[in-house]
Amino acid sequence: MASLGPNALARMIDIATVTSYEARDLLFRDGEAAEYFYCVLSGYVRLYRLNKDGREADIRICGPGDTFAECLLSVGDTYYYNSQAAENATVARFELQKVRTIAEQEKDVAKAIIQCLSNYLRSTMDCIANDRLQTAPQRVAQYLLDNCPRDSASASIRLPFQKSLLAGKLGLAPEALSRAFSALRRAGVTVRGRIIQISDISALKQI
Repeated sequence: MASLGPNALARMIDIATVTSYEARDLLFRDGEAAEYFYCVLSGYVRLYRLNKDGREADIRICGPGDTFAECLLSVGDTYYYNSQAAENATVARFELQKVRTIAEQEKDVAKAIIQCLSNYLRSTMDCIANDRLQTAPQRVAQYLLDNCPRDSASASIRLPFQKSLLAGKLGLAPEALSRAFSALRRAGVTVRGRIIQISDISALKQI
């Protein structure tokens, strides 16, 4: 939206519908007919799939500013995964067919969609690479380092969501996340609820 010209921006805002969901509310289910793509305004939305035995696999945790289901603008007429409010969340939703029409008339919108899809592809490739190249403690360490203040020797971080969501975001089972935090104690990482204390950032970088 930030890259759109005034006319294109006005048209997109005009078709946006803002909706709020309570924790655990479903936005849509895998296989349902797709009508909208979404942008998270506040809270967090969990994207996941189920296998035939009912086991869940997190695909992505979307926070404020993130979009999802935008791939359906170019191909597909059903949702490919389930979407659930991980906590109270407010989203803007955009009717797919109306956005397709606007994109045909407004080059700014078409370019923004391409940029959005490209960014998501790159982040997905990074996620796959991290899953294959990093151990669980390394994934957790990298997340903590990404959220530490720059040029600090130590830090205190408050997770913006429950640790179960962090596990899903990092592609870990909850028990694997717990073991990873235990392994990071030697690097000065202490966990108290959502508060993560890092006494030695330089040691964490060596993980």
